[in-house]
Amino acid sequence: MKVSINARGPLGLSRLCLTSSALALALTAAPAMAQDAAPAADEATEQAETAEQDQSIVVVGFRASLQSAVSEKKDSDQIVESVTAEDIGKLPDNSIGESIARLPGVTSQRANGRANVIAIRGFGPDFSTTLLNGREQTSNGDNRGIEFDQFPAEVVNQVVIYKSPTANLIGQGLVGTVDVRTIRPLEYGKKVLAIGARGSYADLGKLNTGSSDLGYRVNGTFVHQFADDTLGISLAASYVDEPYQVQEFNAWGYFDPTGNGNQAPAGSKSFVTSTQLKRLGINGTIQYEPAPNWMVTVDGFYSKFKDEQIKRGIELPFSFFGTTFDPAGATAENGVWRTGTFRNVQGVIRNDRFDKESDLYSFGFNTKYEGDDGWNAFIDFGYSRTDRTELSFQSYAGTGYDWDDPNDPSDNFAAADRTDTIRFVNNGKGIFFTPTLNYADTNLIKLTDPLGWGGSRIQAGYYNDRRVEDELKQYRAEVGKTFEDAGFIAGVRAGLAYTDRTKSLTPDEAFLVLANGAREAPVPQSVVLEPTNLGYLGLGPVLSYDPRSLTESGVLRFDPNTSQDVLSKLYSVSEDLMSGYLQADLGHDFSGATLTGNLGVQAIWSEQKSTGFIYPPTGPVVTTLGTDYWDVLPSLNLSLRFESDFVVRFAASRQIMRPQLDDMRVAIGYGVNNDITPGRPIISGGGGNPYLRPYRANALDLNFEKYFGRSGFVALQLYYKDIVSYIDGGRFAFDYSAFPLPANAPPNLPTLGLLDTEINTGGGDFYGAEFAFTLPFEVITSALDGFGVTGGVGYTETKVENAQGAIDQIPGYSQWVANGTVFFEKWGINTRGSVRYRSGFLGDFGAFDGSIARKTALEELIVDAQVGYDFQSGPLNGLSVYVQGQNLTDEPFASVADPTRPATVTDYQTYGRRFLAGFTYRF
Repeated sequence: MKVSINARGPLGLSRLCLTSSALALALTAAPAMAQDAAPAADEATEQAETAEQDQSIVVVGFRASLQSAVSEKKDSDQIVESVTAEDIGKLPDNSIGESIARLPGVTSQRANGRANVIAIRGFGPDFSTTLLNGREQTSNGDNRGIEFDQFPAEVVNQVVIYKSPTANLIGQGLVGTVDVRTIRPLEYGKKVLAIGARGSYADLGKLNTGSSDLGYRVNGTFVHQFADDTLGISLAASYVDEPYQVQEFNAWGYFDPTGNGNQAPAGSKSFVTSTQLKRLGINGTIQYEPAPNWMVTVDGFYSKFKDEQIKRGIELPFSFFGTTFDPAGATAENGVWRTGTFRNVQGVIRNDRFDKESDLYSFGFNTKYEGDDGWNAFIDFGYSRTDRTELSFQSYAGTGYDWDDPNDPSDNFAAADRTDTIRFVNNGKGIFFTPTLNYADTNLIKLTDPLGWGGSRIQAGYYNDRRVEDELKQYRAEVGKTFEDAGFIAGVRAGLAYTDRTKSLTPDEAFLVLANGAREAPVPQSVVLEPTNLGYLGLGPVLSYDPRSLTESGVLRFDPNTSQDVLSKLYSVSEDLMSGYLQADLGHDFSGATLTGNLGVQAIWSEQKSTGFIYPPTGPVVTTLGTDYWDVLPSLNLSLRFESDFVVRFAASRQIMRPQLDDMRVAIGYGVNNDITPGRPIISGGGGNPYLRPYRANALDLNFEKYFGRSGFVALQLYYKDIVSYIDGGRFAFDYSAFPLPANAPPNLPTLGLLDTEINTGGGDFYGAEFAFTLPFEVITSALDGFGVTGGVGYTETKVENAQGAIDQIPGYSQWVANGTVFFEKWGINTRGSVRYRSGFLGDFGAFDGSIARKTALEELIVDAQVGYDFQSGPLNGLSVYVQGQNLTDEPFASVADPTRPATVTDYQTYGRRFLAGFTYRF
């Protein structure tokens, strides 16, 4: 019988064959081989060839990747989940974010249809960290959470999520730590050259003029070993140029227009969005083994990420600017106006451009020694840097300029404007409008400030250019000793790590005003494009043009915004972390079972500082504030392994997650306040908090796992976290002695005042359970060989107190998450259907100024599928072809203003379905 494990994926083809009959013959013939080696070898060869012809079991592709994940989970002394390159490269994934979202207890949040951030055990990206080859990384966002669509799936070898920490895990998170791993050529041990390509189609079509519904991606991988397998190199590259289309309804919020308790939309800001994603990812690794006990590894990763986005639509105010609600003929249901009419509506035509571009650099060096006497040591250096720019360019147009100068009674331009009467229908999935005006009419719509947002300044648009720099250096050294027959302690290790990180934001903002002080101007016919269709909202076509051409032609000019609001966004945050750890690896044999694990402690000294502006009434002043503190993090991981392939795991640890970087910024405005304590003036203000301490929790995990060899498993995973320190917005005492006194400060004004900011609050409880499984059906019956299922279900409860002592909804928290994949893979045929679900959660939505708006996102269910064929012989051997479908049920991403009134929809984003076809070929 021949057992062949054939691991296929974007990294190439590796085959491990074990001929059991040949092995048995070799063992039984050992005594005679010294006398008659050649005849015995010939006989073994003949029988081996006969056995190969009789029967062959081949495990390939996705099944091989699942076996790799099962082995990782089974052999680890921590509680882990993992996905391998074969899985990432073969499933319908644009990035590793979508692959990770299929792991037990893990899910994702979509942006423009892409899974860009993940949630572990119901908690959002602010509560987990991400490593690349064991090293901390800078982020593509404003905080620590990694946006996973910056990593091409084709350059990644494996992703491991640690749900329980060890003392030697540097950069751990509160609910998990994600380690993204690239290939190690000497460990891979094979030569491979692989190429791949695919095309994509977005079924929503070309929503904006000049956009596309077709895209492509290409990738290549090369791995080789030289000098008697002492030198290895690997190089992987991927390039993506793909469109994403979104139809969006957005409401400002909801209000009660008649005083009877029924809610109507306060305003609407709805767009069709076309995004063109261009991403180049390159990874390279060199490994050199100058001696059998010594390994040197150098690796680098570069990602060029460019996201070009055009948003066109219309903004309609319903609760301001003279708009009135007409209840005649209106209907209400469950506290929400389902139909009604708004009169005197002054719409704003929006043509907005958003360009995000980032360069991510990562470099690592590691030299490792493993002695024959049990001693081992390594030195490691990591460097990561992200340079990011986010340009937001807004342009406004409408029926006329609408601002009344309070100092000039005759200045009443609103009276001459054309307003709209709009009938609406709330269908629970957004709002369908019936207007009376033609918003594509170039004779009616003009460049102007339709709602007077600029006050006395005629603001026909806005320019916001945010530049973010994030740099991280990490140095680490470890020495250890393993023991043979030393009893319960199998080894010890001790190490030091130093991390230096700096992140800064520099804003550049300006008002866009019409040339020569004009109040309004026609849109030049030379820049007018085909109207954008908002028919899905009933609004019909709207006037469309390229907003950037208006500044290039001089129709709009820049008027820099020098207000305090802009300066307050500028900041720099630095962190210096010194970590030391001591860990003992444990092992002991019992009758019928083996106990393995580790016990250790990690101590972290943290110094954090922030530089930015403070704002006394006398004007902005640059200052630097910060603090330092210690965290001591003990950890214990135990695994009791029975001969029946049953494993019981227990983990206990102290865990932390450092605060969001922008919450630690120095940006404080303050003044004298006579209202908080009448008769006793104090200083009060608001801004960032450079003295924030981490989230902290004491954690317990208990797992019961049953394995079926290395083919599959079922597991019940229980966990509990006692959160002893949480972070929430609130008001607390603040010492202003380091700040200039306000200009109007009375004599003997105390410097101890109040600050509204993020603070460390009381704790709470966080607990739940996960059921995880990977089950190839051949363990049930050989008749189902090739079929199988993998996935998991997670349930989480939380009772975390906010600054007011009330129960808080944690950002990203979902009570239920579930995912599963049903597959068939045999004879070269591979088919898979995947589904992932998450219940409602508090989601992060990006605002225009780069800040985060949090809204209650509704539950979602995502369905993907793939059909493919792998050629395993003949001239096409090594070729794989496939067809994929993503979001097959066209699941929207939606949020509501009031969860008790489901019809108060604030966001309803439709991404459509995506269809892809491609190939990979391995030489």
